[in-house]
Amino acid sequence: MALREVVQFPDPRLKQVSEPITEVTDEIRELARDMIDVMYDEPGIGLAAPQVGASVRMFVIDTDWTDDGNDRNPTVVINPVISDREGRITWEEGCLSVPDYQATVERDATITLRGTDLDGNPIEEHAEGLRAVCIQHECDHLDGILFIDRISRLKRSLYVKKRKKQLAAEQA
Repeated sequence: MALREVVQFPDPRLKQVSEPITEVTDEIRELARDMIDVMYDEPGIGLAAPQVGASVRMFVIDTDWTDDGNDRNPTVVINPVISDREGRITWEEGCLSVPDYQATVERDATITLRGTDLDGNPIEEHAEGLRAVCIQHECDHLDGILFIDRISRLKRSLYVKKRKKQLAAEQA
């Protein structure tokens, strides 16, 4: 089976607000499996459905896995909601949909995540550090927000200019 392609900036699909999932169907389960495969293949620690072209409110994360394939324990979250935001933290972020760029982003230091899993069971997790940053990053994708939307206008415009040159060179 071929892996789904990661949608990359400046694709307009990344700016769309995703629709809530009202029923977990076989297609949603397949999408979740595909997203997990893509996340590990890229490799990354999180992936939101819009990053593979599906405009639904679901993401997968695994902030503890290692490249050797051990300790894989992905979490699938459907219709996530973040609450109980406390403190601030800065983190060097990258994104599979924003190639060849990293930047420091300020986020909430601790959060509470609520949602459901693929079996309809409620999820509630209190997260901090990298896990909190990753959850916020993936939830942003569901609202059409990229991490580069959270950096200075100057840094963002420099990346946009660089990306346009990359794309033009690829098409030449």
